[in-house]
Amino acid sequence: MTAAARKIDIVPRGLNRAQAAAYIGVSPGTFDKMVADERMPAPRCINARRLWDIRELDAAFDDLPHAPIDGQDGAGQRNGASPLDGVASI
Repeated sequence: MTAAARKIDIVPRGLNRAQAAAYIGVSPGTFDKMVADERMPAPRCINARRLWDIRELDAAFDDLPHAPIDGQDGAGQRNGASPLDGVASI
Protein backbone atom coordinates (compact mmCIF):
# COMPACT_ATOMS: atom_id res chain seq x y z
CA MET A 1 0.00 0.00 0.00
CA THR A 2 1.41 3.39 -0.97
CA ALA A 3 1.66 6.35 1.40
CA ALA A 4 -1.05 8.14 -0.59
CA ALA A 5 -3.40 5.19 -0.15
CA ARG A 6 -2.76 5.21 3.62
CA LYS A 7 -3.45 8.93 3.98
CA ILE A 8 -6.27 9.65 6.42
CA ASP A 9 -8.20 12.89 6.26
CA ILE A 10 -8.57 14.43 9.70
CA VAL A 11 -11.26 16.97 10.49
CA PRO A 12 -9.79 19.45 12.99
CA ARG A 13 -11.57 19.83 16.33
CA GLY A 14 -10.06 23.27 16.96
CA LEU A 15 -10.45 26.12 14.48
CA ASN A 16 -8.56 29.39 14.37
CA ARG A 17 -10.49 32.68 14.31
CA ALA A 18 -10.79 32.93 10.51
CA GLN A 19 -11.77 29.27 10.19
CA ALA A 20 -14.34 29.56 12.99
CA ALA A 21 -15.88 32.64 11.38
CA ALA A 22 -16.02 30.92 7.98
CA TYR A 23 -17.48 27.78 9.59
CA ILE A 24 -20.52 29.66 10.87
CA GLY A 25 -20.74 31.83 7.74
CA VAL A 26 -19.76 35.29 8.99
CA SER A 27 -16.78 37.63 8.63
CA PRO A 28 -14.02 37.55 11.25
CA GLY A 29 -15.16 41.00 12.49
CA THR A 30 -18.74 39.81 12.96
CA PHE A 31 -17.44 36.67 14.65
CA ASP A 32 -15.44 38.82 17.11
CA LYS A 33 -18.63 40.75 17.99
CA MET A 34 -20.52 37.50 18.47
CA VAL A 35 -17.81 36.22 20.83
CA ALA A 36 -17.85 39.53 22.73
CA ASP A 37 -21.63 39.42 23.21
CA GLU A 38 -21.48 35.68 24.03
CA ARG A 39 -23.52 34.45 21.06
CA MET A 40 -20.39 32.43 20.20
CA PRO A 41 -18.10 30.72 22.71
CA ALA A 42 -14.73 31.99 23.89
CA PRO A 43 -11.67 30.29 22.42
CA ARG A 44 -9.68 27.55 24.09
CA CYS A 45 -5.97 28.15 24.63
CA ILE A 46 -3.21 25.76 23.62
CA ASN A 47 0.04 27.47 24.52
CA ALA A 48 -0.15 30.79 22.63
CA ARG A 49 -2.80 29.55 20.16
CA ARG A 50 -6.48 30.45 20.50
CA LEU A 51 -8.75 27.81 19.02
CA TRP A 52 -12.53 27.46 18.89
CA ASP A 53 -13.96 24.02 19.60
CA ILE A 54 -16.07 22.99 16.62
CA ARG A 55 -18.56 21.24 18.92
CA GLU A 56 -19.04 24.42 20.96
CA LEU A 57 -19.52 26.40 17.73
CA ASP A 58 -22.19 23.91 16.65
CA ALA A 59 -24.01 24.23 19.99
CA ALA A 60 -23.85 28.04 19.94
CA PHE A 61 -25.06 28.13 16.33
CA ASP A 62 -27.98 25.84 17.25
CA ASP A 63 -28.93 28.35 19.98
CA LEU A 64 -29.15 31.29 17.56
CA PRO A 65 -32.72 32.42 16.86
CA HIS A 66 -34.41 31.70 13.56
CA ALA A 67 -35.32 34.68 11.40
CA PRO A 68 -39.01 35.53 11.31
CA ILE A 69 -40.73 34.55 8.08
CA ASP A 70 -44.29 34.75 6.76
CA GLY A 71 -45.93 36.24 9.83
CA GLN A 72 -44.04 34.05 12.31
CA ASP A 73 -41.71 35.01 15.11
CA GLY A 74 -38.14 33.66 15.35
CA ALA A 75 -39.34 30.48 17.07
CA GLY A 76 -41.69 29.59 14.23
CA GLN A 77 -44.79 30.73 16.14
CA ARG A 78 -47.48 32.95 14.66
CA ASN A 79 -46.99 36.56 15.73
CA GLY A 80 -50.63 37.47 15.29
CA ALA A 81 -50.34 38.66 11.71
CA SER A 82 -52.18 36.65 9.11
CA PRO A 83 -52.22 37.00 5.36
CA LEU A 84 -56.03 36.85 5.70
CA ASP A 85 -56.28 39.68 8.23
CA GLY A 86 -58.73 42.26 6.93
CA VAL A 87 -60.35 39.88 4.44
CA ALA A 88 -64.08 39.60 4.94
CA SER A 89 -65.37 36.09 5.54
CA ILE A 90 -68.21 34.81 3.40
